[in-house]
Amino acid sequence: MYTIKTNKSGTRSIEVTDEHLLTIDKYQLLSGMVDSNGIVDETVLDKLKLTIRSLIVSQDGSKELLDLCIDVIYHNNMKAIGLSALIELYKEWKERQAEEETASKEP
Repeated sequence: MYTIKTNKSGTRSIEVTDEHLLTIDKYQLLSGMVDSNGIVDETVLDKLKLTIRSLIVSQDGSKELLDLCIDVIYHNNMKAIGLSALIELYKEWKERQAEEETASKEP
């Protein structure tokens, strides 16, 4: 379980699980979300919400996507700062996954 801060003062946060990160990875939800300027704002969050909503409809209400929405993406505390923190967490998590995979392949 990971905690991401969703405001500058750090008084609001959201709990993110490995299952949430696996869902993000499975559906590649964060790829292409941030424009070339690298700025994460409310527009990017809205774009992510619309993408997930579309996926849920096409997947007939996938439980893993619904859980991600309820627990993280549509959480009351989720704002642009929280999405930025989620993106950073995902990058770190993905790097750890790659390192663990490489280590498990070595004799």
